Amino acid sequence: MYLFHNDYNMSCHPAILEKVSRGNDRQYPGYGDDDVCHNAAALIRNACSAPEADVHFLVGGTQTNLTVAAAGLRPYQAMLGAQTAHVNVHETGAIEATGHKVETLPSSDGKLTAEQIRERLTLQANDANAEHAVQIKMVYISHPTELGTTYTKKELEAIRQVCDTFGVYLFMDGARLGYALSAWDNDLSLADIARLCHVFYIGGTKLGALFGEAVVITEPTLKTDFRYLIKQRGAMLAKGWLLGQQFEAFFEDGLYFRIGDHANKLADKLRATLSHLGYPLFLPGTTNQVFAVLPDALLEKLEGEFTFMLQEKTDTTHSAVRFCTSWATTEESVDALCRKLESLS
Repeated sequence: MYLFHNDYNMSCHPAILEKVSRGNDRQYPGYGDDDVCHNAAALIRNACSAPEADVHFLVGGTQTNLTVAAAGLRPYQAMLGAQTAHVNVHETGAIEATGHKVETLPSSDGKLTAEQIRERLTLQANDANAEHAVQIKMVYISHPTELGTTYTKKELEAIRQVCDTFGVYLFMDGARLGYALSAWDNDLSLADIARLCHVFYIGGTKLGALFGEAVVITEPTLKTDFRYLIKQRGAMLAKGWLLGQQFEAFFEDGLYFRIGDHANKLADKLRATLSHLGYPLFLPGTTNQVFAVLPDALLEKLEGEFTFMLQEKTDTTHSAVRFCTSWATTEESVDALCRKLESLS
């Protein structure tokens, strides 16, 4: 039995594979200019209550982040995120490699606050020598964050207000967005996110797709020539219909949210067991990422049977680790992990 880490899960959701297979007996125009992609984009616009939004399908998360950065930033401008932001710690300097600096702010929970952003942008606005440093033009957040935490509608509204005050873009990385939207305590809808973010993306890869992310652009100044940037960044798929098919499967009957709900409920079951056994959570959460502080001796006995990732050492004998559930995680797998934890405690 394995609790699969959602970055390394089993291929793709069967409904998506079936959808792609059914569409394989047709010929399509290339590069996403086909009826399947157009229909998938319409489904997403409808789900977002954003009829004027542009929707683009890209291959992967890193390509998506650097393409959005290229659209929103001039050569001397920078992106602002938390120290733990994916663009800062998990993308091998992809943003910097294309000529844009990632500025960071400290965060204990992976989130940025409106006040933090205001203080940083006020400092930039009042700097008499501002032209000697990069200019922050885009705020990067992810929902959920790298630490599994989520934003509330009130928090996102406050951040957008600050961004508007200082004339910077708000960009949400939604690689795991389906898990956040399906969390039991979530109060944000896709429509809220489309209203409050200038640009965001709906992650497919980590939600059961073979690959693919859907960028939603509501800010007119970011729409211009975006396809040129997709191509230049290597993110334009010749067989673009493969992306359209997958996002059709996600949004034509609510599959995207059912996948998130399934994974979150199993993660909640694991969190309940950890709490019952007295093991603290590294950070509280309600999505598919479970961060637990466990004895190193116990972790050694879990290795090989269950998949988890080291987050950090918390002291000489304990470590914070991350377990992830996904569409492929079964209740039997979670039960097996819970029994193992109980037997070792």
